[in-house]
Amino acid sequence: MSGFVEKPEPIEVPGLVHLHTGKVRELYQNEAGDLVMVASDRMSAYDWVLPTEIPDKGRVLTQLSLWWFDQLRDLAVNHVISTELPEGAPADWAGRTLVCKSLKMVPVECVARGYLTGSGLVEYNASRTVCGLALPEGLVDGSELPAPIFTPATKAEVGEHDENVSYEEVARQVGAETAAQLRQATLAVYSRARDIARDRGIILADTKFEFGYDGDTLVLADEVLTPDSSRFWPADQWQPGRAQPSYDKQFVRNWLTSAESGWDRTSEQPPPPLPEEVVAATRQKYVEAYERLTGMSWS
Repeated sequence: MSGFVEKPEPIEVPGLVHLHTGKVRELYQNEAGDLVMVASDRMSAYDWVLPTEIPDKGRVLTQLSLWWFDQLRDLAVNHVISTELPEGAPADWAGRTLVCKSLKMVPVECVARGYLTGSGLVEYNASRTVCGLALPEGLVDGSELPAPIFTPATKAEVGEHDENVSYEEVARQVGAETAAQLRQATLAVYSRARDIARDRGIILADTKFEFGYDGDTLVLADEVLTPDSSRFWPADQWQPGRAQPSYDKQFVRNWLTSAESGWDRTSEQPPPPLPEEVVAATRQKYVEAYERLTGMSWS
């Protein structure tokens, strides 16, 4: 089993229709037909949405996405219309809410990898490929790839796991022209972001994007280049051949798989609440990622 340990009830706001509860975000539609996207403080790990929230997480994700959209505006059209709070929305939505264009979403997780780790490393160790792309011999966990690669995945429902697929499979599902657009846009945005992060002492190991169409225009959507959607590593601690320190939910994963948690991830039991020290350490990593990337203080 997997999914929500405790699925939240959506907040009702006059003039908004609730569309979907995701792992982190609540989606609404306003009377103009635009999407209203609210990032919660929920945390997911191992295909579960945990019962413990990370304070400020939703705001960090939203504000960092907005910063990145600004850095990328000459490369990719994005879906943001406004950051104004809808009338009648709770005060807690401030800083975590985006009013966005309603797009025809492409059902593909557009993953770019510049370094080898995670599911890519598992496939590489078995076949010397990632999503069917052949890679050189001798790579290890954390190795920089000769060039960034596009390694798409299917988009899974809450509680299910994204599955890596080949470029050819994406072309079969969405058409050759759309697949080519997705690959070009994904690698262009990744390369820009990698260089910006590197200038700030951070390695962008990999990241995933979502795109949709506004008419014939491909639009960058959802969140972008956050610790939830990306692997950020401190450059001064990069050491291929081992797991890298990272700015993300690794504290949560480590605790859940430790003896202290008492949780067996192969069982059908939901994970337990997180202890205060894990919550605080995870929050600090999200805030540190924001501050190092943007150069701005979190308050």
